[in-house]
Amino acid sequence: MRILIVEDEQKTGEYLRQGLAEAGFVVDLVRDGLDGKHLALTEDYDLVVLDVMLPGLDGWHVLHEIRQAGRHMPVLFLTARDQVEDRVKGLELGADDYLVKPFAFSELLARVRTLLRRGKSKEPETLRAADLELDLLRRRVSRAGRRIDLTAKEFALLELLLRRQGEVLPRSLIASQVWDMNFDSDTNVIEVAVRRLRAKVDDDFEPKLIRTVRGMGYVLEVPGAA
Repeated sequence: MRILIVEDEQKTGEYLRQGLAEAGFVVDLVRDGLDGKHLALTEDYDLVVLDVMLPGLDGWHVLHEIRQAGRHMPVLFLTARDQVEDRVKGLELGADDYLVKPFAFSELLARVRTLLRRGKSKEPETLRAADLELDLLRRRVSRAGRRIDLTAKEFALLELLLRRQGEVLPRSLIASQVWDMNFDSDTNVIEVAVRRLRAKVDDDFEPKLIRTVRGMGYVLEVPGAA
């Protein structure tokens, strides 16, 4: 599971990053509100740990932008602001929890795990687009009722496209999310994978769902959908 930490205090940020990494999470750490907002809106995180007093953009505004963009990952405020009105403001803006500094790491870890379990229970069991269905629990894909066999990477690629349905995904994002690698313009691994996925889920069906946006990336969308 991926966690984003937005914390400008270097010592606290590194302490959190190391502790959560040792607990088995993949952790990204940024020290600026603008960077935090950018990553929260462009990457897929399971949880965000967010300070309030940040350079560039404060945590209140970061959270507001996250929720305005329709992102529903849990957000845990971690801040020295301990006034009741601050806690109320954070929760009203859409925070899922609020922990005041100084804190015990064991308590933070327990809250993180609780939020992740709660968020996981809200996950849909099936992703759909037109007559295409991806069953997350059974790891099965079908279209128009016909079973489609995919490799593990093809399944991960289709899941990403369906989760970000209607959004043009650049090759760099696909490379990092599906292959866990930095995008190399000299490799055609993504083009080959998309072509093979299309052959399985699009070629024999209408409407065509996976589209190449020249110079930008790929998008899965139902033609004519709002």
